[in-house]
Amino acid sequence: MTDEKGEVVLRVVPHITDINANGHIFGGWVLSQMDIAGGIIAARIARGAVATVAIEGMTFIAPILLGDIVSVYAHEERRGRTSVAIRIDVVATRGPQETKVELTSGLFTFVALDENHRPRPLPTA
Repeated sequence: MTDEKGEVVLRVVPHITDINANGHIFGGWVLSQMDIAGGIIAARIARGAVATVAIEGMTFIAPILLGDIVSVYAHEERRGRTSVAIRIDVVATRGPQETKVELTSGLFTFVALDENHRPRPLPTA
């Protein structure tokens, strides 16, 4: 499924063990989901192994609540010689009315890796 935010790469429901003292989901939990989703798209583009090298412009818009269905969208935003920047947006589907709530957004940069775990050129598009 794709829309203006890109491809839905992951759809997950946080567990009770993922909440903090405020009753919200830990920011680190959502960061890890974003990194997984971005890595899937980056590896597809690189046609092989990638590593996260930067996270830019991370913005938390609203808290994630227990019971939210969390959708992680991703799409390529820019490409370099060995790296690709993936825009990742996270949206919750909340409550019986299935209200859509924008949660967070960030730009994750991944570098393509060779068999020695060194940067390698991305394949031509």
